[in-house]
Amino acid sequence: MIDFPFERCAVLGTGLIGGSLAWALRQHNSGCTIVGFDRPQVLERAEERGIIDAKAASMGAAVDGSDLVVLAFPPGKILAAMEQLAPHLSEGTVVTDVASVKRAVVDQANEVLPEHVTFIGGHPMSGAETSGVDAADPILFENAAYVLTPTDSTPQPALNAMHAVVEAVGATPIILSPDAHDRIVARVSHLPQLLAVALMQHAGAADDDTLALAAGGFRDLTRIADSPFDLWREILVGNQGRILDALADFTRRLQTMQRQVAMGDMDELEALFDEAQEARAQLPERASGLMRPAYDCTVRVPDMAGALHEMTKPLARVGVSVRDIELLRVRDGTGGTFRLAFETAEALRAALDALNAEGFEAHAN
Repeated sequence: MIDFPFERCAVLGTGLIGGSLAWALRQHNSGCTIVGFDRPQVLERAEERGIIDAKAASMGAAVDGSDLVVLAFPPGKILAAMEQLAPHLSEGTVVTDVASVKRAVVDQANEVLPEHVTFIGGHPMSGAETSGVDAADPILFENAAYVLTPTDSTPQPALNAMHAVVEAVGATPIILSPDAHDRIVARVSHLPQLLAVALMQHAGAADDDTLALAAGGFRDLTRIADSPFDLWREILVGNQGRILDALADFTRRLQTMQRQVAMGDMDELEALFDEAQEARAQLPERASGLMRPAYDCTVRVPDMAGALHEMTKPLARVGVSVRDIELLRVRDGTGGTFRLAFETAEALRAALDALNAEGFEAHAN
């Protein structure tokens, strides 16, 4: 068990992210009391599921005596809550948040929180297709990147304490400045969301059989278009400048490609394809600032009962643990394809040897 530096943690907002964080902390740190604040019906459900130790009737009551305060509200509500909480915070308290936009939150904290507390922005890079307290899961953050955004004035002991929080929930702490965080997520999260929406709108506006044929790669590319707008409204406002920069850069690249297609300049288009392939091949190394390297493979399995069990047996025999597993596609009567992810390159190589020795078609990605 990780040495945990906090005795009382107030989690304000016990939905998917806040509830999962509270539950993970409660499971792994029995010496820390987890107090929740949310709407009464949400708190009742959080208590029923064992997510929290105690309920608070107000934000002030929740943070009173707490040495760690987690603001797990949407970004706009986090900004409003800070001013309300400021008079109730004890000396030495560490305050953090889980918002996906950091500059505005950090600036607000510097402006309204008292000098005797420390604010460290946080953003767990994990989520789920559903939301709310019933979707909370104590293993939601396992192996996920968890960004912390300290400033030049952040005391090292407070940052060390937040490292312990991140590691306690199974995540990997990544240190970024607030501006760097917002710039990066605009490129790799906020822009892709808008592109997925635009692609689906483009395909859906056709009056032919476009959607009937839009499977496979198109479905994968546009999966996040299902995200509800309520989750994105405040992100698009809070990170507007960085998102506009990302959109402008992407638009320039798209216009360049449009000209090359119009001119039939296959050499330049081939160069773009090559550049994109080279960049994608570097993803594990280049993504290490936000996500841990991915060592994964695809495995073809036959269409039969117990196929998944048969696939994992050779891995167990050689002592290789699977970090993540995903069913990519399945066809009745033929079989399916799984993606398996491993912790290290050595584990991946051992898995490939074991799977192929058993007759499976396994290939590194």
